Amino acid sequence: MKTNYRIVLIMMVTGLFGINYALGAEPTFEQTQLIKKGEYLAIVADCAACHRPIEETGKPFSGGYTIDSPMGKIIASNITPSDSYGIGKWTEQQFADALRKGINAKGDHLYPAMPYTSYQQITDEDIHALYTYFMQGVAPVDKAPNQQTSLSFPFNIRQLMWGWNLLFTHEKPFTPSATSSAQLNRGHYLVDALAHCSTCHTPRNALMAETSSQYLAGAALGGWYAPNITSDKESGIGTWSTDDIVTYLKTGHVNDKAQAAGPMAEAVEHSFRKMSDDDLHAMALWIQQVPAITTPTANRSQSQAQPDINAVITGQGNQASLANSSTTDGAVLYESACASCHGRQGEGTSDHFYPPLTHNTAVSSITPNNLIMTISEGLVRQGQDTTVSMPAFNQQLSPAQIASVTQYVRQHFAGIDSPVSAEQVKQLQEGGEAPFIVKYTWPMLIGGLILLALLILIVMRRKR
Repeated sequence: MKTNYRIVLIMMVTGLFGINYALGAEPTFEQTQLIKKGEYLAIVADCAACHRPIEETGKPFSGGYTIDSPMGKIIASNITPSDSYGIGKWTEQQFADALRKGINAKGDHLYPAMPYTSYQQITDEDIHALYTYFMQGVAPVDKAPNQQTSLSFPFNIRQLMWGWNLLFTHEKPFTPSATSSAQLNRGHYLVDALAHCSTCHTPRNALMAETSSQYLAGAALGGWYAPNITSDKESGIGTWSTDDIVTYLKTGHVNDKAQAAGPMAEAVEHSFRKMSDDDLHAMALWIQQVPAITTPTANRSQSQAQPDINAVITGQGNQASLANSSTTDGAVLYESACASCHGRQGEGTSDHFYPPLTHNTAVSSITPNNLIMTISEGLVRQGQDTTVSMPAFNQQLSPAQIASVTQYVRQHFAGIDSPVSAEQVKQLQEGGEAPFIVKYTWPMLIGGLILLALLILIVMRRKR
C-alpha cells in the first residue's frame, strides 16, 4: 500500500510539473505564426486607428479615441485581453459575432462606426487568427476609457440596431470568384472586407446604409470628403497606374495627383504603409477594375487665374500674427499663412515635400471640404517614406477667414470660382451636414405617433 501511495504521489507531482511546464512553455512555431498572421490582419483591418488611446503614452488597443458621428460621440472600447475592462473573457464565437454581426459579448448592439458591415465578410480562418492575436499577442490593459459613448435620443437605444441590421447586413463570409485570378480575389477581399474601403468611399442612403449602386463613388465623411475611387477617368482615378495607387497607399501622396489628409492619412499611418507590396498591388488591381461611375466635378475656367503677387502683402510670413488680424482678404491671408511653404504662386517645393496647390485634388475637388478641413485641422501623416506635417489654423483664423483663403486658393490655383461661406466652414468643422435620418428624426417620430393614434381610433370606432 505504501508503494502504491508513493506511485500516486509521484504521478501527482509529475502531473503538476507537466502542467506548470506547459503553462510556462514557449509557444509552438504554429502558434507563433498564427499570432503573427493575426497581427498582420489587425493592421490591414486598421483596428489600431479607432481603438487607440487618447494619450500619446497609452497602450495599444486600450480605447478612448472619440469617433464623431452624426448621432453623437462614439468612444472606442478597450479590446485588449483584460478580463475586467476588455475582451479577455470573450469566446471566439463572441469575438466573431462582434466583428460580423455587430453584437458584443453582453448582447449589446454596436454602432456601424465599427465597420461590421464590411467585417461580416472576414473568413473563419482569419477570424481565428485575429482572435488568437488579440488573446495571446496583445498586452492586457486593466483600465476603461475615461469616457463612454453618448448619443442623442433615439439613437442611444441600441436595440433599434436590430432592425437596421435586418435590413443591411447578411453575415456571409467572402466567397472567391471562380472566374477571377487568385490575386484579384485577394484584392477584392482586402478592399471589401478587412480594409473596409467602401465604409468611407461609398455614399449612404437616408438610413445611413451604403448605396451599393454607387460603390466607391465618393462620399461625405464627417467634415471630410472621401473621393470617387472608381475607374472613371474624369471624376475617379481611372488615369492612375497600379504603381500610383500602391505609392499613394504606402506614402499618402502621389506627385501632382493627391495627398492624404484626415481619416485617409490615419489609414496610411496605421495600416496601409505596413502592408506587404503583394497585398497593396492586389488591392490596386481590384480598384482599377471597379466599374467607372461618373460623378459631378467642379466647374473650372478654361485657364486658371494666377495670383497678382503685387497685390498681396509681402514679407509677412508670420503665422502668429494672424491671431491679431481681422482681414478677410484671401490674398493677404494666403501670403501670410500659406505662401512660405506652398509658394506665392502655389508651386510648392521642387521635392514636393510642400505640395503644389496646382494639380492638387484637395484644391480642385467638387467640394472644398478637404481643403477647408486641412486648413482647419492641419495634417500629420506618417508614410513609408517620410513624416509630413502642416499646422492647424482653426485657432488663428476665424471661419470667415478660412472661407476666404479657401475660395482664393480654389480660384487662383484651380480656376474654380465658387463662393465659400463662413457658415459652410463652421458646419464642416462641426462634423458636416447632418444626414436625413438625423435631420428628420423628430418629425418622423411625431408622424409615427400620430399615425399610430389614428390607427387606434379607427380600430376603436370599428369595434363600437
